Amino acid sequence: MKAIAPGKLILSGEHAAVYGRPALAMAIDRSSEAIITPNDHDEISFSLHNYAQHESFTLRAMHEFRKRVGTNYHLFLEGELGIRQVLLKPVELFQFAFITLLDGLHLKVEQGMDIHLDSNIPIGCGLGSSAATVLSELRGIGHYFRVDFRPDWHYKYSLEAENMQHGHASGVDSYVSLHGGCVRFQDGEGTKVPLPRSPVFIVQTGVPLTTTGECVSKVRETFGTSGIWDDFEGTTNRMEEALRGSDKDLLQAVVRENHRLLTRIGVVPDPVQQFIRDVEKHGGAAKVCGAGAVAGEAAGVVMVVGDTPPIELCRRYGYELSAVRGEPLGVRIIGE
Repeated sequence: MKAIAPGKLILSGEHAAVYGRPALAMAIDRSSEAIITPNDHDEISFSLHNYAQHESFTLRAMHEFRKRVGTNYHLFLEGELGIRQVLLKPVELFQFAFITLLDGLHLKVEQGMDIHLDSNIPIGCGLGSSAATVLSELRGIGHYFRVDFRPDWHYKYSLEAENMQHGHASGVDSYVSLHGGCVRFQDGEGTKVPLPRSPVFIVQTGVPLTTTGECVSKVRETFGTSGIWDDFEGTTNRMEEALRGSDKDLLQAVVRENHRLLTRIGVVPDPVQQFIRDVEKHGGAAKVCGAGAVAGEAAGVVMVVGDTPPIELCRRYGYELSAVRGEPLGVRIIGE
């Protein structure tokens, strides 16, 4: 038995969703998986294959850990700590998710457990890898304890964990990975939108130098009360119109407009801006998906909408190119 959860691609509204504005996002055919098995010792073991990391903890240690993380997060909210000082290493995100679910649902652990986590979603690049992995973990643990699947619980506990990593998570990553498909997301609620019919390609420009949480904090400093979020909302509304009408020309125009807005808030590094200009010269449209970066030269994943993949252009820039499809299904149990 394993639990799997898809990654996501934000089509429009990244950063704006943090301020209660709508975002459009779709689940994609990349996923994280969790396998939960009992063991014969009294510790909870986490194996993170993507990080080649394996650590074990007693329940007492994890309860103490949760208190420490809660204190650090409060200090972050007070401006006394950076977001990277709340969780100090990858396994801590999944420790936090585990103990939060355990306490929230008053689950009793009778014996040790092995939690194996793996993912083919690129990490730290704006494709929702952390939310998908947390959700696969939560779904797997709930199934292990024979708890009825309640989407609202999974959303709540996933979002709580995401906040520890990103600071002020909008919830869009968790929502899309939970439900699948393409959604318009606003203030924790989503409505279904048709998946794009135009070919969509993702270009890996490299892992950003800054985290999602750091980008969100930096943008908040300069644009927290700006009227630019009205422009983002208008762009998202037009993209929804393009998707519902299968209007490829409008879709490309809106992607270009969205890119201009992301550039204005400072999350598109210069080399990535140049790449996108070259995509546009060849008749395509492209934009950063996810938080982008406020330092360095890489911005994670760029989405390209066009009739043909920019193979030669990506080769020239040293970027990795792949096609992506929408995933209609969200987190689920398979293999039973």
